[in-house]
Amino acid sequence: MQRNFKHILAGLLASAAIASAQPAWSKAVPIPPDRVSTFSGAYLAARVAESDRDIDSAISFYKQALGYQPNNQSIQQNLMLALVTRGRFDEAIPYAEKLKTVAEVERVSRLVLAINDFRKSDFKGAQNWLQLALESDLDRLIVNLMTGWAKQGDGDNKGALELLSRLKGPDWYAIFLNYHRALIAEAGGRKAEAEQSFTAALDGINLASAAPDAYLRSAEAYAGFLAREGRKAEALKVIERAEAFSPNRLQIKALRAKIEKGEPVPVLIPGPLDGASEVLLNLGMALNRSGAEPFVKVYLQLSLALKPDNDFALMNLAELYETESDAQDAIDLYARVAAGSPFKRLAEMQTGLNLADIDKKDEAVTHLKKLVADDPDDMRAYLALGGVYSSKDDYRSAANTYDEAVARLKNPTRSDYNIYYQRGIAHERLKEWDKAEPNFRKALELFPNQPQVMNYLGYSWVDMDRNLEEGLELIRKAVDLRPSDGYIVDSLGWAYYRLGRYDEAVTELERAVSLRPEDPVLNDHLGDAYFRAGRRLEATFQWNHARDLKPEPDVLANVQKKLIEGLPPLDKTEAAAPKAETPAVPAPAAPAPEQKSEETPPKPLPPAAQPAESPPVVPAAYIVQRGQSLWSIAAERLGDGARYREILELNPHLSKARPLMPGTEIKLPGS
Repeated sequence: MQRNFKHILAGLLASAAIASAQPAWSKAVPIPPDRVSTFSGAYLAARVAESDRDIDSAISFYKQALGYQPNNQSIQQNLMLALVTRGRFDEAIPYAEKLKTVAEVERVSRLVLAINDFRKSDFKGAQNWLQLALESDLDRLIVNLMTGWAKQGDGDNKGALELLSRLKGPDWYAIFLNYHRALIAEAGGRKAEAEQSFTAALDGINLASAAPDAYLRSAEAYAGFLAREGRKAEALKVIERAEAFSPNRLQIKALRAKIEKGEPVPVLIPGPLDGASEVLLNLGMALNRSGAEPFVKVYLQLSLALKPDNDFALMNLAELYETESDAQDAIDLYARVAAGSPFKRLAEMQTGLNLADIDKKDEAVTHLKKLVADDPDDMRAYLALGGVYSSKDDYRSAANTYDEAVARLKNPTRSDYNIYYQRGIAHERLKEWDKAEPNFRKALELFPNQPQVMNYLGYSWVDMDRNLEEGLELIRKAVDLRPSDGYIVDSLGWAYYRLGRYDEAVTELERAVSLRPEDPVLNDHLGDAYFRAGRRLEATFQWNHARDLKPEPDVLANVQKKLIEGLPPLDKTEAAAPKAETPAVPAPAAPAPEQKSEETPPKPLPPAAQPAESPPVVPAAYIVQRGQSLWSIAAERLGDGARYREILELNPHLSKARPLMPGTEIKLPGS
């Protein structure tokens, strides 16, 4: 069974549409600048650094290359884009000036120059730069929306609204046009026109799936508009519509609290710089899907160039860096989130997880302890802190942390099952089964038929040669609920192996490896099953494959020994583990109504080649339910929230950082 004890630091906050910190893959060793002495050397070094996502080194090498060929437009373009991507906006301006007439790159160069004029309040100059020789639908929308804000900044509110009213384009233009028309009308004191456009934006629910973040931002702005007009009940109705579309959105929750308390609600987009920044943020988030990350980074960095304290842009840009395993960059961005932001606690929690990812685990512990002390009723902080302790193999401290959490739970609910589950894991790792088992049972009492808990408890029983039939039945149930979870399927196969049912073990372990081909432990298990089933050549192939996937040292040593010696006789390996007394604990309660849970899933491992003759994975259709995110669907349906990437690969029209429309049909990895 693959338990992934060291990989339980993951996104605890999927409802906020922010993904978790991911493990940092090793980057190539950077080339020292003094080793490069030619144009071709500098250029190639820059491209290598860029492909390795070491953009700062790429910038240095591109600058060196320009020292040899100062007028090379290709290098200038690459350098300008790299500078923008890293948020080094002022350094990009001279290169944008040189490239302002190069059609292939003017969508960035002229945007940079326009933004520079926005920052200087030269709104006429900005309008000049916002004229492109080549325009796609996306470019035309961006430059016209930003031109509208430039006109507003220049005092021409009527001209700004007329410009946006004349703009024609695809159906998906509507959500952006209605939203920004409303903002500009409000900025110009045209309250009736503002409300008309806000209403049109809110009623455009059929188009919201194209740009859910823009839709929710428009709802947020509209609710604030109504609150400032003294129309509290109507404002709360708008909030309710936003919550129905995307429950638990932090900004909306914070806004609801302000309106209910009667506190002043500031204008969301008070001026032209904020408006232009919002355009780039809205379009960047609409593009935020698998494969478009470089474009999203450019737009979010340009948005931040106009409004450096834009907390929503900071959070989403940090999430992109986390996805690419750039934990330190994510930490730097989280540090910029203002203390009063509704995102601040989330940013601090993600900072702690990222510190652990860059092996600053003691610092991570100190950081997360403070978060626990600041809000001792926030279970997410305990889970994060316990996860860091577990990553250090300090299961005693992890167990103590979960003890503190349980002490705060006077009336635990279904959503609290994970505290007991993780506490059970900590005690199991400490070989304290008499304490572990009651926690697993309590987790199942709170969340009956929770697949990961059933899998862990069932496998533990089988592994200890206890409650064999009940344990096997729990694992089978978990597999029925998570047929595409390779780890749970592996548990079933390994349980059959432990029971000496080798042909059945081979069947299940082959399926597990087809679902998780990159995992060395699953491949090792399949090799063992092949060997016991008399398929020695296939066993050797599978062990070789497990070895090549670079497992943990103890697994590697065991695999290498088996490659030389094979498995020893059954009487030496299949002896049952010592039995322990089963503590008397209540049986799980009756199943409760289904609801979304927050799990602490394992981190993904580096991809590897599919083993030969692996059964194909066939996508299955799934209808999105209200309030679900990509992470929650992956956690509930696939058993691992980190597998949201697989859903994105099958559904390129989706985005990991925006909510899903209820009723949308998507494809899920199948078996």
